[in-house]
Amino acid sequence: MSCGDPHETDCSEVLDHLYEFLDHEMPDSDCTKFESHFEECSPCLEKYGLEQAVKKLVKRCCGQDDVPTDLRAKVMGRIDLIRSGQAVPEHDLTASAELPSSAQES
Repeated sequence: MSCGDPHETDCSEVLDHLYEFLDHEMPDSDCTKFESHFEECSPCLEKYGLEQAVKKLVKRCCGQDDVPTDLRAKVMGRIDLIRSGQAVPEHDLTASAELPSSAQES
């Protein structure tokens, strides 16, 4: 997505790192660049607002559930793979969907 206008920080960069911005996981200097971008780019600001609303909704609806330690470790491992630029093998993404529900819980 791009609004078509030139910006100091490209729309694709903002959208690629939107969750890092939302989660306060980026340096202050990058946050400042993103905030400036949102001031001048309404499509990116709209996307930011939507993702922020979804994140708040998930936290409100699911924030009290305990996450099994092994599931959290698997998810964090996949996030690390993706952030490092490595592809997650397709069978890793679909393996749990193919197992019967009783096998998924173990």
